[in-house]
Amino acid sequence: MTGYGKSVLQLPTKKVTIELKSLNSKNLDLNARMPAIYREKELAIRKVLADQLIRGKVDFSIYVETTAEDTSTQINIPAVKQYMAQLKNIVDGNDVELLKMAVRFPDALNTVREEIDESEWKTIESHIENAINDLNSYRLNEGKVLEKDFNQRINTIDHILEKVITMDPERVEGVRERLLKGIEELKEKYDENRFEQELVYYIEKFDITEEKVRLKNHLNYFTETINSKDSNGKKLGFISQEIGREINTIGSKSNYAPMQQLVVQMKDELEKIKEQLLNVL
Repeated sequence: MTGYGKSVLQLPTKKVTIELKSLNSKNLDLNARMPAIYREKELAIRKVLADQLIRGKVDFSIYVETTAEDTSTQINIPAVKQYMAQLKNIVDGNDVELLKMAVRFPDALNTVREEIDESEWKTIESHIENAINDLNSYRLNEGKVLEKDFNQRINTIDHILEKVITMDPERVEGVRERLLKGIEELKEKYDENRFEQELVYYIEKFDITEEKVRLKNHLNYFTETINSKDSNGKKLGFISQEIGREINTIGSKSNYAPMQQLVVQMKDELEKIKEQLLNVL
């Protein structure tokens, strides 16, 4: 499910910005970017994100902007002087030109590795929680829109199913009339009792009573599941597959054009549901 969260923290010597972006994905695919000083905390951050976000292609970033005259990089003065002295023996040039060359050599600059201030990190952790809450609020709002759409489409399928149920006796009678007309066009004598037996067998073969009942149950189960508090995206996906199976069976058994048109309408609504289910946790 898509979402975005951000939290900005102003510390005495730097500004820390925490960003979270989430796109749709069946599993959790987490990409974390942060300064080297915070790398030792990466596993802990990943665990927190995995526990709270569950799914999604997630980009987590920490950006640090220094706001005070403070740097962890210093010039290695003895090394630079040694380089300049050696360069004087090789090339002619003033001290400024020699200095430009010397600072490019290895060890001309020393970078002192910063250590994490634990009290500072506690503050950063709280802002990571803020960004997660921000992203989850974004997801929740999107989920409410999807819930409304799902309920509308499930209700539409249910209404179409009621039309199918109402139409079924007409369909059976239509099948009976077509068979009888076909027999009469052959202009052959036939055993009426035997014809009735065959007709009953034929109609039973294309009976959709069980499919109608199961489809109704699946629609109700979908609605119950979407109203539960648990994370149920995968479960809804399974139920939608069962709904599709019953709709397809009704279509293959109907053998009646008006009913098949209703089946197409149900399939159209179900496909839209399946597309949106990819966005649900």
